[in-house]
Amino acid sequence: MRYHSTRGTAPVLDFRGATLAGLASDGGLYIPEAWPTLSADAIRDLAGLSYAETAVRVMLPFVGDALTEGELRELCTAAYGRFSHAAVTPLVQLDHDQWLLELFHGPTLAFKDVALQLLGLLFERFLTGTDKHLTIVGATSGDTGSAAIDAVAGREKIDIFMLHPAGRVTDIQRRQMTTVLAPNVHNIAIDGNFDDAQALVKAMFNDRAFADRYSLSAVNSINWARLMAQVVYYFYAAVRLGAPERSVAFSVPTGNFGDVFAGYVAARMGLPVAKLIVATNVNDILHRALSAGDYSKGQVQATPTPSMDIQVSSNFERLLYDLGNRDGAALAAQMAGFEGTGAMRLTNMQSQGAAALFGSDRVDLDDMTRAMRWAADRAGQIIDPHTGIALAAARRLDSDVPVVTLATAHPAKFTDAVERATGTRPPLPNRVGDLFEREERYESLPGTFDAVTGFIAAHAQASA
Repeated sequence: MRYHSTRGTAPVLDFRGATLAGLASDGGLYIPEAWPTLSADAIRDLAGLSYAETAVRVMLPFVGDALTEGELRELCTAAYGRFSHAAVTPLVQLDHDQWLLELFHGPTLAFKDVALQLLGLLFERFLTGTDKHLTIVGATSGDTGSAAIDAVAGREKIDIFMLHPAGRVTDIQRRQMTTVLAPNVHNIAIDGNFDDAQALVKAMFNDRAFADRYSLSAVNSINWARLMAQVVYYFYAAVRLGAPERSVAFSVPTGNFGDVFAGYVAARMGLPVAKLIVATNVNDILHRALSAGDYSKGQVQATPTPSMDIQVSSNFERLLYDLGNRDGAALAAQMAGFEGTGAMRLTNMQSQGAAALFGSDRVDLDDMTRAMRWAADRAGQIIDPHTGIALAAARRLDSDVPVVTLATAHPAKFTDAVERATGTRPPLPNRVGDLFEREERYESLPGTFDAVTGFIAAHAQASA
């Protein structure tokens, strides 16, 4: 399996190279040169398998010669052995056709753990026996940071620098990052919003001298290996609801488009996905893009769903590339126009291709609150506000197949918003119950390239 950049000029890499690189050197994102497919019989054979074994069978085509099947199984067994539920991503029934897929049973209580627990092990495996030292830089709107830090804290040959927008993540989200005091963990609170933090990370990768000097890599969903791991739970859920004989729809709370793009990959691999609903909050760039072809930035509005307060969705580029006949030069020109003006129109080919599988919905605060109350009152389920966004969209879908809402975070990560909506204040699980008694450590910096790269240069290990 070889990986190409969406912008067409970066070196073609194998799975190991793409994992360690993160962002491509031409500013694009790595994507497999072709989509592997699983036959109906192969999907049928997933029934009854553990999550780890399902992961092996779904991901094996993507790793090529970088890992043997036995090595991949060893890593998956270790990664998913840390989850508090034996099913890893259990399904919960809400009514006759609505389901929740709980993705928050990992160590940091968010769906990012499903991929990042594996990614941390992949980094360690690929660095073992080399003299290479990796500097991970990432931006987080709340959950990626804590999941990535947990996955790599204390690991040899890795330093991690995680940027979060000061004052725009919850106290729990911040503390899950800043109370990890391992010497290789560096948290940075920047002035600005998530898009500012994400732009700084991309700028660092695009500065080839800086990126090469510190061997930069990524844990955001720009890293293909992270997306690959998220494909698994679409298969795991759909098979339990009757696939391949029965199609399933998924509603995904979406900001950066990574989680829902994993569903697109599952569909391209042969999973019978009836519809992927892109559920946005009032920061609705993806809804406008999919419903009207208008991919243009607005002003970021702060909401009770901070992980979705995004106006530039990095992974959307992968979809546009795949739907645009994989023309890297055309996509590079299209993205350059967007980066210069903040606005872009989807081509007819891109719009029509997306419409075949994707739907979208913009959910405001009132509709989110109603969905959270319905889940609590009618189904006995307390859900977080991001899940509430997706559930509101799912319940508006006219569908004759099961609809699975991705429950992306434990409700205790957003206690104030949950209490306002449902009257219930969810407690933190025991495994993180002492979070507010732990010491915090982080650096506050202006959101400028010079300030952030200066801090990284002072604390990272440069390449020889």
